[in-house]
Amino acid sequence: MDNGSGAPVDPRVLQEMLPYFTEHVGNPSSFHSEGFKALKAINRARQQIADLINAEPAEIFFTASATEATNLAIIGGAIRYKNKGNRVVSSAVEHISTVNICKELTRTGWEYQQAPVDADGVVLLDKLDELVTDKTVIVTVMAANGEIGTIQPIKDAAAIAHKKGAFFHTDATAALGKIPLDVKAMDIDMMTLSSNDIYGPKGVGALYVKKILRLRPVIIGGGQEQGLRSGTENTPGIVGFGKAAELAKQELPTEAKRLTGLRDHLIKGITSTIPETYLNGHTTNRTPNNANVRFSYIEGEALILSLDDVGLQVNTGSACAAKTLEPSACLLATGLKPEDAHGSLVFTLGKANNKEQIDYVIQQLPAIVKRLRSMSSITPEELK
Repeated sequence: MDNGSGAPVDPRVLQEMLPYFTEHVGNPSSFHSEGFKALKAINRARQQIADLINAEPAEIFFTASATEATNLAIIGGAIRYKNKGNRVVSSAVEHISTVNICKELTRTGWEYQQAPVDADGVVLLDKLDELVTDKTVIVTVMAANGEIGTIQPIKDAAAIAHKKGAFFHTDATAALGKIPLDVKAMDIDMMTLSSNDIYGPKGVGALYVKKILRLRPVIIGGGQEQGLRSGTENTPGIVGFGKAAELAKQELPTEAKRLTGLRDHLIKGITSTIPETYLNGHTTNRTPNNANVRFSYIEGEALILSLDDVGLQVNTGSACAAKTLEPSACLLATGLKPEDAHGSLVFTLGKANNKEQIDYVIQQLPAIVKRLRSMSSITPEELK
């Protein structure tokens, strides 16, 4: 139940990758037949990923992760277009990697501001409009939040950025393969993409960059990826990413419908059987796989350990921020108190999940919650 932190590789993806570990091992930069085979495979993957978001293959640049792709977008864009201004603006619920990248820019004289969100985690467009000035170079708003599932109005956010002459970037890690994405219809300048969130291998990401943009590289070397991201390409990983994108495009309509049904069954089953339990994020405008539920009077970490004991793996927030015991910045931004944020669980469903598993969660949770609440000094007597 924690596919958002690490989904399994689809067996069909693995089969596509295997020959590039043992048979087709040429370097894609080599000027011989084995090198050409690797280059052809990479370019095919570029096309497959472009097709998933309605981009051109030449606009897809491979990286080692979504985090690196966002670094390239924000830092590479800021350095290249620093003559335009010195401001970067994001929403208040961005992934910790995006936030830390923006904060890093402030060390060199940049200004960074966050637009607030409403109680559902949706960025307030009027506040975003106020923060974006003619000195703003980059606006970044994620396509969907991986923690609370809320889908953002990125087409409208992009229009605000462009009205002020800024470039628009979106982190689509939690949205890719879950909801339709069209960089042309949404007028996106840059989009961060991740392989492992669509059942591809870990260690591969990509950045979509609109043709008109010229970013400054953040990794310097031999000039791979049109000079934008140096380093020998991870051919097997890229091939896997491409196959995963192809499958995501084919299966998105049916899988999204299936996951939505499981998600809603899980949410209703938990909130209707356990008192003082609430859904975080938007009730309907959310990714099909996400259910973020908060349980009053108990800690999410205690719930995780208790659920793990009965064979259920869930999370309390972004896996990238799991090493800190601070309450979720995303949940705090929606107006929750720290104690409420601490009591939240994130269920992210995937291909391998089914109704029987959801029913098992609904069966196990009430007794676990009741036991943990009985041990808490802040639990009202009627809930013990």
